[in-house]
Amino acid sequence: MIAFIAAGGAFGAVARHFVAAQVGSLLGHGFPWAILIVNILGSFVLGGLVEIFALAWSPSQEVRALIVVGMLGAFTTFSTFSMDVVLLYERGQIISAALYIGASVAFAVLAFFAAMQIMRAVLS
Repeated sequence: MIAFIAAGGAFGAVARHFVAAQVGSLLGHGFPWAILIVNILGSFVLGGLVEIFALAWSPSQEVRALIVVGMLGAFTTFSTFSMDVVLLYERGQIISAALYIGASVAFAVLAFFAAMQIMRAVLS
C-alpha cells in the first residue's frame, strides 16, 4: 500500500510543479494563481473520480490509494494555500487574501460538484 501511495505522490508532486510553473509563467507570480488553479483542478478530478468509482469502476484499495491519497494528495496543495494566504496578509494585501480564500474554497467545491455531475451524465 505504501509503495502505491509513494508512486502516486511522486507523480502528483511533479504534476503540481509542472502546472504551477506553467501557470506562473503565463499569469505571473504576484498572486498565487498557480496554487489556486491546482486546487480547483485537483478538486475537479477528485469529484469526477468519486462518481466513476461509484458508478463505473471499482479499483482495488491500492489503486484508489495511488490515485486519491498519492497523486491527488501531492497534487493539491492546501498547505501551500495556507502559506500563500499568510504571505498576502503579511504584505498588507488583505483584500487579495480574502479573495484568494473565497475563490479557492468556492471554486474547488464547485469544480468537485461539476465533475460529479459530468460523470453522472456520461456514465448513466
